[in-house]
Amino acid sequence: MKLITLFTKNGAGLLESLGVHIMLVILSVLAGIVIALPLGIYLTRHRRAANVVLAIAGTVQTIPGLVMLGFALVLLGIGTLPALVVLSIYSILPILRNTYTGITEVLPAYTDAAKGIGMTKSQVLFKVELPLAMPAIVSGIRISAVYIVSWATLAGMIGAGGLGDWIWTGLATYNTDYILLGAIPSAILAFVFSAVIGAVEKAMTPRGLRRRS
Repeated sequence: MKLITLFTKNGAGLLESLGVHIMLVILSVLAGIVIALPLGIYLTRHRRAANVVLAIAGTVQTIPGLVMLGFALVLLGIGTLPALVVLSIYSILPILRNTYTGITEVLPAYTDAAKGIGMTKSQVLFKVELPLAMPAIVSGIRISAVYIVSWATLAGMIGAGGLGDWIWTGLATYNTDYILLGAIPSAILAFVFSAVIGAVEKAMTPRGLRRRS
């Protein structure tokens, strides 16, 4: 009962923070898709470079979020821009890795058959490889979105807003109510993003692959 009262009392401010948080997640994941998808396709055609690029991306992923935000704060100042830059960088690896893996695991028999009927390289990519790899790619987007929901809570430290504002205020004032106001919606949001993108992943899986699974 106390929890319901707490959320009702702070409803307006919480909804505003939730909207900012969703905006941070969506924009950073979209930026990750724009960068990672074509890069992943490129790496499938240049596999010698793939190990190096994926290793670099994996190394960047291990850098703590607070450290990355510190660098962004020094270079770009306070606000939404540095937060979006850092979150976009973190969103790249799962999408990049799944794009590369999804395309490289397409059976050669499919691509050979496509080439045998006269398809060009671009037609093989867009009509065979990408459709078959799409479940893996969307799975990478799903992982990325769930990660970014949690990492976006750090954005409040550099003035980007979002649900992290409530958590950091609660930690600074030793007020568990504020922590709950930020933590509970963040957890729910992660589940929502996971469920929605999971439904998209299922819908984009070819029927033949669904039957096989």
